[in-house]
Amino acid sequence: MTFRKYLVLGGVAVFAAAGDSLLSAGMKQIGSVSLNHVSAIILTVLNPMVAAGVVLLLGFLACYMTALSWADLTYVLPATSVSYILLALIAKFFLHESISMNRWLGILLISVGVGFVTQGPELTHKKQAGEAKDGGLVVRLSSGVEP
Repeated sequence: MTFRKYLVLGGVAVFAAAGDSLLSAGMKQIGSVSLNHVSAIILTVLNPMVAAGVVLLLGFLACYMTALSWADLTYVLPATSVSYILLALIAKFFLHESISMNRWLGILLISVGVGFVTQGPELTHKKQAGEAKDGGLVVRLSSGVEP
């Protein structure tokens, strides 16, 4: 994998964690909202923390789409789960949330699982026409006539 690809995956993790954190902080400032009051939900975007969170989550989406353009979903999604670690640290130290030992254990298990997933290929290679099962090429004779 190239440095750019690592940078894109890092961007996914950082933008997701920072965006979710700002969104959470902004919503705590605003308080409870209801789907019955759509206008109030739309106005919540005017809160600077919520707006910044939305912008960062748009950055997450752009990086995520970029990563999916060159790698399989089953590779990208687990590889970006580093954001769970970042999110837990931000929640603990900046949002002052209490994180139970079970949650830390879950984050550890996810991180170990990511280690297994990243050992495989980033993209599933499909067999091309004429490629044999064992990876050898099958030579096809052409009549020379173009279809």
